[in-house]
Amino acid sequence: MEIKLGKIFIDVVQKDIKNLHLSVYPPTGKVRIAAPLRMSEDSIRIYALSKLSWIRKQQQKFINQKRESPRDYINRESHYYLGKRYLLNVIEVDETPRVILKYRTIDLYVRPGSNKEKRQEILENWYRTNLKSLLPEMVAKWEKLMGIRVNELAIKKMKTKWGTCNSDAKRIWINLELAKKDMECIEYIVVHEMVHLLEKKHNDNFLILMNRFLPEWKQYRIELNKMPISHSEWDY
Repeated sequence: MEIKLGKIFIDVVQKDIKNLHLSVYPPTGKVRIAAPLRMSEDSIRIYALSKLSWIRKQQQKFINQKRESPRDYINRESHYYLGKRYLLNVIEVDETPRVILKYRTIDLYVRPGSNKEKRQEILENWYRTNLKSLLPEMVAKWEKLMGIRVNELAIKKMKTKWGTCNSDAKRIWINLELAKKDMECIEYIVVHEMVHLLEKKHNDNFLILMNRFLPEWKQYRIELNKMPISHSEWDY
């Protein structure tokens, strides 16, 4: 089902759920409502109208957010690691590909004639390895502070979230793109997902827990969303 409110189109999906859920997705500001099966189209429309101001505000935020141009993985192209900008230095050598981080550059060693996709793969594997080495200590710290246990921690490329949590399986997935962000932003997402092991929903109790464990979380969220994002990233 689709609802039109002026120039705004809203995708509506009805599910076996108790409450309405409204989401606005980057980079274009696509709007989606998940609604209970029992709810009529008129009731959903009235709800959407009541949220119209908020929807427009979220869409404008996506429009205004700075974006990087698509990456070509060539010399002197800007790339980010842990919130700092580096220049890519592509070095063609007939040996095993590798990445070396220096003070101002990310040296990407590739075989002669490698294409953009291969260079991207090598660099993303490097991001994944580094992020994987950073996360366990961070998670262990918060396990002790929260009195919980994470059974599984994984890094994935995701298109709609910075992180996800399966509270039943106690499984947390962190988005690979976070390797490009500041450590404080990474920790904010880790804490956010781990709090879901204590509270599944984004309700008042969830906010109380976030304020208890990470009082500065709102500032970290602002910083995360102020950073330049790639053409395929999103808000959280």
